[in-house]
Amino acid sequence: MINPLPPFLIYFIGALLIPVLINKRLKQFVALLIPIVAFVNLLHMQTGRYWAVDFLQYQLVLGHVDRLSFVFAVIFVIASFISILFAIHIDETGQHTAAYLYVGSTLGVVFAGDLFSLFVFWELMAASSVFLIWYSGTEESLRAGLRYILVHMTGGCILLAGIVLHVGATGSIEFTVFDFAPLSSKLILIGFIINAAVPPLHAWLADAYPEGTITGAVFMTAFTTKSAVYVLARSFPGVEILVWLGAIMALYGVVYAVLENDIRRLLAYHIISQVGYMVCGVGLGSQMAINGASAHAFCHILYKAVLFMGMGAVIHVTGRRKMTDLQGRALYKKMPITLALYMVGAFSISAVPLFNGFVSKTMVVAAAGGLHRPSIELMLHLASVGTFLHTGLKLPWGTWFGKHDGPEKEIAGAKEPPLNMLLAMGLGALLCIITGVYPRVLYNLLPYPVNFQPYTAYHVVAMIQLLLLTLAAFWIYIDKLGGEPYISVDTDWFYRIPGRKLLSFCEGPLFQIRSGAQSILDSIVRKLGSFGSNPVGSVENLWPTHKVDTMEDSKGPTGSSTHRFPNGLGVLLSLLILCLFIVSAFI
Repeated sequence: MINPLPPFLIYFIGALLIPVLINKRLKQFVALLIPIVAFVNLLHMQTGRYWAVDFLQYQLVLGHVDRLSFVFAVIFVIASFISILFAIHIDETGQHTAAYLYVGSTLGVVFAGDLFSLFVFWELMAASSVFLIWYSGTEESLRAGLRYILVHMTGGCILLAGIVLHVGATGSIEFTVFDFAPLSSKLILIGFIINAAVPPLHAWLADAYPEGTITGAVFMTAFTTKSAVYVLARSFPGVEILVWLGAIMALYGVVYAVLENDIRRLLAYHIISQVGYMVCGVGLGSQMAINGASAHAFCHILYKAVLFMGMGAVIHVTGRRKMTDLQGRALYKKMPITLALYMVGAFSISAVPLFNGFVSKTMVVAAAGGLHRPSIELMLHLASVGTFLHTGLKLPWGTWFGKHDGPEKEIAGAKEPPLNMLLAMGLGALLCIITGVYPRVLYNLLPYPVNFQPYTAYHVVAMIQLLLLTLAAFWIYIDKLGGEPYISVDTDWFYRIPGRKLLSFCEGPLFQIRSGAQSILDSIVRKLGSFGSNPVGSVENLWPTHKVDTMEDSKGPTGSSTHRFPNGLGVLLSLLILCLFIVSAFI
């Protein structure tokens, strides 16, 4: 029997090992080997609590293993392999190091059995993932990364405040289901939903993900929001507010996708929409709903990776990221394999039967129907229509086909991306199809026994009707659904604009105030220094009574022209004080 290691430790060791390897092929081999080792390690993990560490008066549990944590750990490890395969051609070792620290931290969150270790890994996730944005090296990515880390630091402070209040009130650091009534639980919930990108606390996602590196953005789609779904399912199942927040998310994301021209920002908004299904499932709280949320997280990680890899391949080859720059360029002739693999992800996210989004999304919707929540069920159906309209139709049409305002001109040098990119996309697409055609592979991993059958006549016919009506609407309004060269204003406006005003104030009036205060203080310090070195002379300069003749033999500050108190006077006073102290000690 092999004793398993903490999964996060495998990735942390890999993150430290990769930079010291000189040979490129060896470095690539080790990078691909790490997720394989982690997966084998997972297969030897049994339900229970492992790797407990005594810390002060508490016990930190680094390995809380049950079916909920296991299913999320499995998909995270699979996603790490697909993502590193997509990125293996990158020579920047720092990207691989940051990515594996990010993955390891996420696994630390998944298996954390206490709030202290959860918080540490939670913050490491943000600290490591921000470099996947900054490695783009553009001015936009530097600013987006700064906003990203500030938002997550704020969320971390709120989470820590909730944890401190909870521990102070209960004396327990166990990470378990919380009573939603206390203030501490509400603060913890806010900390979690910031990472889940719940509106209006969501704008960091659509702001940062499109600015990440081509390969780093693929990692980011998999871990932050889905780890937030996991902690919500662990600690707040059945909380009513999550039902409505999730349903609003599902619609909010697709509405903003209508307005988007940037191909990766459009997909980023659809992350918000799809995570809405998961948050809604957690809020519904039934066993089917929790299963649906977990299954949809599993499927979403796969198909969203395929979608971001497809758009990343387009950007890698063409250097363009806006539909207005790509449409009408006949890119389908140059990248047919990328297009075909992308469409597998597009059909999956759109819940087309025989693709994995269908077997998970229908479970969440059916759970809402089973709990007699018709309004929620309707909102989720409408979000599904919008998803197919924009990710399944508008985005591939505007990227590979479409009509250009001017004469059609193919993009010079456009071709299929490197082989490792195609292999990663192919592997992700294959898993989307396998779990869609044979969902039992996925259902056997879920937290509760699954009695749901997705391939009933009702589910299949209802979904096909929605898809066909959406396709018809797209075809009718195809000329009006192209990309527009505009920027959509989102809720980040409320901290972007004040932030710029604050920065302008700091660089202008505040800087002048600081400079003036510094000049005044420098003058005061100089005068005090002058007084300390020559107190008698300083007083006489203030009230001069006679002119002091300068002796020819005056040498510096000790000359006869400098008036000082005698040195012996200070020594005498010190001796007198010492004598008084000695005498008082014997009285």
